Amino acid sequence: MLRFPAIEGLRPTPDRVRETLFNWLGQDLTGADCLDLFAGSGALGFEAASRGASHVVLVERDPLAVRALRANAERLGATMLEVVNGDASAYVSTAKARFDVVFLDPPFRQNGLPELLGRLPRLLKPRAKVYVEAPAPQSVQGAWRELKRGRAGQVNYQLLEWNDDYSGLSGDV
Repeated sequence: MLRFPAIEGLRPTPDRVRETLFNWLGQDLTGADCLDLFAGSGALGFEAASRGASHVVLVERDPLAVRALRANAERLGATMLEVVNGDASAYVSTAKARFDVVFLDPPFRQNGLPELLGRLPRLLKPRAKVYVEAPAPQSVQGAWRELKRGRAGQVNYQLLEWNDDYSGLSGDV
């Protein structure tokens, strides 16, 4: 069980949404490199680590949340977790790593998801999966493909795939 202080504005992904997401991704993430870009409580990143991810980067700018993330990682002996104290947008601009799975659950008051999705591909491996949680579904095009979509209360969530080999043809051809 993760220990986490009450932080104003923190909106952890509901349990049933998390369960659905990891059913979509598959139960085994062995060897995957994952990025939890607006980590908050880190629930998605810790869940990925528990399912075998080899490296999970948790990016969070709130100092109290960062301390809690680091304490939880240490308490659990989760050496595959890397906690980055910083801004998500800046991380996307400067990071060198590439990821198989990215979790995007920004604060609902931010309206930067379309711009962020446009900049994110530089960090993605071919066929990377990107989970998006937002007040409204995100419209995607080009090399992005929506795999799944759901809604729980006021939360819309989607699983997208980045295909940098996009040819405009269906994978079923």
